[in-house]
Amino acid sequence: MKVLIPTPLLSYTGAREVEAEGETLAAVLADLDRRYPGIRFRVVDEQGRLRRHIRFFATAGQIFEVAHPLRAGDTLVIVQALSGG
Repeated sequence: MKVLIPTPLLSYTGAREVEAEGETLAAVLADLDRRYPGIRFRVVDEQGRLRRHIRFFATAGQIFEVAHPLRAGDTLVIVQALSGG
């Protein structure tokens, strides 16, 4: 599936759009980490939960759990929230 990468994670992939495989968000993130070591830890915490400042969207809408099923034809969009003061 196509995965769209936010600017803060480009240092891992070197590209705004990459390919990954998996039937769940967890599997896709594991595949991304295999291809681009360290990227998974930037979006998933030590307990395996999605980090609060990261949002995931697929064809069906926003994803809230790593167990969320995905289809091969989906596009996964990773969005990193901006903050500041």
